[in-house]
Amino acid sequence: MSVVLAEAGGVVLELVTVINDNRAWLSEIDGAIGDGDHGINMSKGFSQAATAIGRGAAGLAPALHTLGDTLLSGIGGSMGPLYGTFFIDMAATLQGATVLDAPLFSKMLHAGLAGVQDLGSAKVGDKTLLDTLVPALAAFDAQIAAGASFSEALDAMSAAAERGRDSTRQLVAKVGRAARLGERSRGVLDAGAASCCLILQTMAKGLRARGA
Repeated sequence: MSVVLAEAGGVVLELVTVINDNRAWLSEIDGAIGDGDHGINMSKGFSQAATAIGRGAAGLAPALHTLGDTLLSGIGGSMGPLYGTFFIDMAATLQGATVLDAPLFSKMLHAGLAGVQDLGSAKVGDKTLLDTLVPALAAFDAQIAAGASFSEALDAMSAAAERGRDSTRQLVAKVGRAARLGERSRGVLDAGAASCCLILQTMAKGLRARGA
């Protein structure tokens, strides 16, 4: 199964909705060990992107690129560059394609992951969004390698993203502002891991609804 890219721009608008709906929760999580503005900043940037995209039937690639470009310029801190690069690099892999199938989706996520990793030294276990993204992508690839359908692999990705998010509760932050707290950063979720989980699960749901 595959998704027609020209008709899938609405997935990005669904990302905007889920971030806005969880704005207070994300900021509450961030407030435990950070500045408390993760949800506020994400909501601001995603909402600006929605305005730029408009309500037309934009394709997935241009909508993702607009979102990434807006986040790069519209929100501060580490999340603007990280998520901005994530979405822009994903969009770049779709150029020239007309449909999104499982192999291309994997390529898209790998490009986004590489972009995030190029920006910093964080790794799995450091209590960042990578603790969600890396195992989620690994689960997707493993399912495809085992012969699962695109939809089944998306389900596995969503479940792994949630497990990855929840794993950050018992981790000690190694990078960013929270790293200064040392052991005191243990016991709460990482806000970036939480928002990444929302993004991946919403993408999976949106792609399944469009034929994946």
